[in-house]
Amino acid sequence: MADRLKVLLQYLLPKQRLTTFAGRVAGAQGGRVTTGLIRWFVGKYGVDMDEAHDAEVRSYKSFNDFFTRPLKPGARPLAAGDFVCPVDGAISQFGAIEDHHILQAKGHRFTTTELVGGDKQLAAQFQHGSFANLYLSPRDYHRLHMPCDGRLSRMIYVPGALFSVNPVTARGVPNLFARNERVVCVFESPEHGPFVMVLVGATIVGSMATVWHGVVNPKRTNKVSEWTYEDRSILLKKGEEMGRFLLGSTVVMLFRQGVIDFNEDWAPGRQVRLGESMGNRPT
Repeated sequence: MADRLKVLLQYLLPKQRLTTFAGRVAGAQGGRVTTGLIRWFVGKYGVDMDEAHDAEVRSYKSFNDFFTRPLKPGARPLAAGDFVCPVDGAISQFGAIEDHHILQAKGHRFTTTELVGGDKQLAAQFQHGSFANLYLSPRDYHRLHMPCDGRLSRMIYVPGALFSVNPVTARGVPNLFARNERVVCVFESPEHGPFVMVLVGATIVGSMATVWHGVVNPKRTNKVSEWTYEDRSILLKKGEEMGRFLLGSTVVMLFRQGVIDFNEDWAPGRQVRLGESMGNRPT
């Protein structure tokens, strides 16, 4: 019953206005007020500041500066293998794409075509492929990194809802990840072929940013926007930063059929860390 009430509240909340307000607060340079907010957040969520490049809370001018803080060099060594986990977070679901369908939670599935904004040709490349949905909680490090080497070919901004993406909502809101606002990043790997990383927006996620573009959605619109990079050489190495969330959310990855065997230690609900082994090519 408690979960049902939480989901119902998600439908009733003025999510757009809450997100706009949260974005303004997070971007404000409020001096002692900002420092107080950060101290509260660190205590509330148990954020480990010892691994931050700058552990002093007072050094952050805005909440966004704190939330997207870099880690100390060497804090996340890369595991050997073909694919590494791109974020700190928790596994929502992962495994095989059944035809075009991705498991969101028990009783809920969505299609790859819905996820990438309706592009059937792009989605078709991942028929019977593999997927991984990774959830970033408020306490996590919020920069996203590359699971393998890749050359950027396209980026698509897909407008949508702003439901929370926590586990309770994932179980209760159909088509959640293909329903929320998202940024679809399409890469080509020389070893593994095309793969996709989808940054999923959520309630009070002020914005999403990539290293090649900056903030993708400074002003939310109802129009799909697309950028192509065939005339540019944007190459990112395994483990290199590719983007960040201004407040927490979820990343969904798509790989072609026969490209990845996931780490045997992975399981839904398991905590994961940037740089740990995500899997290898089948032998």
